[in-house]
Amino acid sequence: MKIINEKGKLFGVINVVDLLVLLAVIAVVIGVGYKLFAPQIADATATQVPMTVTVRVRGATPFLVEEVQRNSQVGKQIVSGNSYTNAVITDMQIEDYVQQVTTADGRIANALDPSKKDLVFTIETTVPEGTASPTIGTQEVRAGRTFIVKTNDFETTGNIDMVDIADSAE
Repeated sequence: MKIINEKGKLFGVINVVDLLVLLAVIAVVIGVGYKLFAPQIADATATQVPMTVTVRVRGATPFLVEEVQRNSQVGKQIVSGNSYTNAVITDMQIEDYVQQVTTADGRIANALDPSKKDLVFTIETTVPEGTASPTIGTQEVRAGRTFIVKTNDFETTGNIDMVDIADSAE
């Protein structure tokens, strides 16, 4: 029995060109699968440590403040896209909104806004230990970045004031 017969088939079963195309397709599928799923598998198997994030919504309008007072977001999961994440809002504070104003004599002074408030959300989750880019859903979490606080019935954008990642699992 010849390895390649007179019709160009390998062991009389498959055409050599067809075999090469099939191997290329399998290699592409494996490569795409690896790119898509390897980070998720690594995150799932890595030791998870707690992360606490503080997000401040500066100068929230009165209707937004009234809404979070009426419909507390504490205890609700953060939503990313159309899916829940493992992040939960554990606390929410309403603080005075301080803004800088210019006085009549030209000085800059801090003044309390009579109607606007700051909303301060505390969000807790877990992240892989030693991660270089902590995320909640698809949003990177770093102090100074904007962050969308989104639950199943509420959404607003704030700035991340503080990120605290534990050194090791407790």
